[in-house]
Amino acid sequence: MVMLTRQQLQAMARNDENFFKELGARIAKSRKELNLTQSQLAEKLGIAQQTMAHYEGGKLRMPASFLPELAEILNLSLDELLGLSVSKKTNKRGPTSRLEQQMQLISQLPKMKQKFVSEMLDTIIGNSDG
Repeated sequence: MVMLTRQQLQAMARNDENFFKELGARIAKSRKELNLTQSQLAEKLGIAQQTMAHYEGGKLRMPASFLPELAEILNLSLDELLGLSVSKKTNKRGPTSRLEQQMQLISQLPKMKQKFVSEMLDTIIGNSDG
């Protein structure tokens, strides 16, 4: 069994602390880009808004079981959420485009409103062909 020194344990704790602060900052940034409030994001995860605030501030460690759902809600890959280098599938850089943000928000609307938006888009796209 490997025994770690106090200094090694402290270094690991600092690394963990930094990781969770950076994760919280990425969550907050992505949430804001989607125009979601902490309360809205917390509700989607089934947690209290104050808990979400503590996750974003790096004061609490987010359970790993939340990460897949959180990545989906924020329209991120797990790699992006965790701050890992993103695969080179896309050359896109910078913030999410306005259209992508709108599409994400539309996907969260009730089905009837989604249908209405879809019909409007069909009408506009159909009229642009000619």
